[in-house]
Amino acid sequence: MTHRISRRARAVSAGVAAGVLAPLAPLAAAAAPAAAATAPRAATTATSTVTCTSAKAGLAAKLQKDITAAMAGRKGSISVGLYDRTNDTTCTFRATVGYDSASVVKATVLATLLWDAKKHNRYLTQREVDLTTAMITQSDNNATTALWRQLGVTKVKAFLTAAEMTQTVPGADGYWGLTRITVRDEQRLLRLLTKKNTVLSDNSRAYALKLMNKVVAAQRWGTPAGAPSTVKVHVKNGWLPRATHGWRVHSIGAFQGAGHDYGITVLTQDNATMDYGVATIQAIARAIHKDLVPTTTSVQRYAPTTAPAEVIPPAPAG
Repeated sequence: MTHRISRRARAVSAGVAAGVLAPLAPLAAAAAPAAAATAPRAATTATSTVTCTSAKAGLAAKLQKDITAAMAGRKGSISVGLYDRTNDTTCTFRATVGYDSASVVKATVLATLLWDAKKHNRYLTQREVDLTTAMITQSDNNATTALWRQLGVTKVKAFLTAAEMTQTVPGADGYWGLTRITVRDEQRLLRLLTKKNTVLSDNSRAYALKLMNKVVAAQRWGTPAGAPSTVKVHVKNGWLPRATHGWRVHSIGAFQGAGHDYGITVLTQDNATMDYGVATIQAIARAIHKDLVPTTTSVQRYAPTTAPAEVIPPAPAG
């Protein structure tokens, strides 16, 4: 039995506006966002090199050059991943470096729920449809906390094992936003969402991509920047400041159309402001889209959101 995905979700709580997330409760001191971001460090690129391969002549060298140029002069820690199934292209840069996930982990929470429902041969409930819709399209923290508690860390870890996301470590004590992620694992997740596999059913993958395609306008920055209008965009972003490493700003995106099927992950930290991290990600994304899908048609443009920092939920009561 496959998951029911056609039922219309009820309206999301009126208290959560697009791009604006309300605080949930006081945070434990160790996980509280910083009142002011720390000063940015020099970009962690000096001893790392963008590595690309491609079945298309000249493309690997072009991507390597343009991604490197897009990062030139940018401060902070940056990691990048790219795959394009159409021409067997991959690029990686510091793909195994760990970052606090912020809300990027919400795509993993969704995948865990769908994987678990498949295992138990059941449909999603209306409550789960409502929660997943709010979690992905509006990055609703309350919805994420409810699903994280429902699933429990044991199921999240079981999904990560099934998905071979071996470098991802769930946040402890209910702090899902402090899950440790890498580019390597986020690219693995995007691949699972966009091609038939034994981990997620076809209906599950379609449902997840549908939600990622309907993210509110204020949160469609990051990897979609520069994407040609001829490709369909699926995105999930995360943003969070803490006392160390300043702002974490991340974006994962899957893109299909114009004869291409590709995924991009960019993870960053040590950003002085959220907008600085967004600008770094978008410069890299524009270079990739331009090289993969050269076009003279209009491209999709996004401005950084003005949303406040995301808030990591406290540990579950009891």
